[in-house]
Amino acid sequence: MSLSEFQKTFAYNAAKLVIYAFDVLGYTCTLGEALRTPEQAEIYAKQGKGTINSLHLIKLAIDLNLFDKNGNYLTKTEDYSELGMYWKSLNPKNRWGGDSKFRADGNHFSMAPDGVRA
Repeated sequence: MSLSEFQKTFAYNAAKLVIYAFDVLGYTCTLGEALRTPEQAEIYAKQGKGTINSLHLIKLAIDLNLFDKNGNYLTKTEDYSELGMYWKSLNPKNRWGGDSKFRADGNHFSMAPDGVRA
């Protein structure tokens, strides 16, 4: 599958994820970072907040900002667990940041062409 095909599949699945958050789980959300520059990836890597070869660099990752019914911003990884399970069910190459062994990142959703990275 080409990178462009992965990006199209990722975008479609991201749309389904947002609709699921709103319509099924009753949350609202805003879009966080979807595209990251190499310079920003390097800064985040030095700060221990990301990796130099982030999937954000190739438009295969997005961060969502989730809000409950009262408008409270949800920041804990476990707040995103239902979304993470749903995200992984959409495609076998989808990865949820809440599963990361290095640093849990519950609001991070990605698609790994190599099938590995979160």
